[in-house]
Amino acid sequence: MLNKKVSDLLNEQINKEFYSAYLYLDMSNYFSREGLSGFANWYMIQAQEERDHAMLFYQYMQNNDCPVKLTAIAQPDKKFKKHMDVLKAGLEHEEYVTASIHAIYDAAYKVKDFRTMQFLDWFVKEQGEEETNARDLITKMELFGTDPKSLYMLNQELAARVYSAPSLVLD
Repeated sequence: MLNKKVSDLLNEQINKEFYSAYLYLDMSNYFSREGLSGFANWYMIQAQEERDHAMLFYQYMQNNDCPVKLTAIAQPDKKFKKHMDVLKAGLEHEEYVTASIHAIYDAAYKVKDFRTMQFLDWFVKEQGEEETNARDLITKMELFGTDPKSLYMLNQELAARVYSAPSLVLD
């Protein structure tokens, strides 16, 4: 059985990951309405990844005989006026999730919960990649987003992204 504080934080992370999926679905919806199907695809895949992250935390809790308490998922409340607003909100959210995972890691470290720390190692690496991808997308939009032809090409690039399920092995 996991330490109560660690267990509570892991359980909260399940909700945060499902919220992340909702947020990215909302972002995908924004880009669909804007006629940018490639951007919509990119955020739809982000939503799929976040849902799978939630399920990894869920499975980890179950594998460690910890009860999972599913709570209500908040409705995304961000209103986007321009494309860059979405991209910046995505980066801000990834930084929030990174801080949350670091807090769980810190709690596990304090109680010498090495198994949970090892489980979280994958997420620490994943969050580094997520933040880099979000920053790269912002940079590309700053460079090319105001030119319609370049925006079209960036949209095509994002349309090519395909979903790949995480390859984390749980014990």
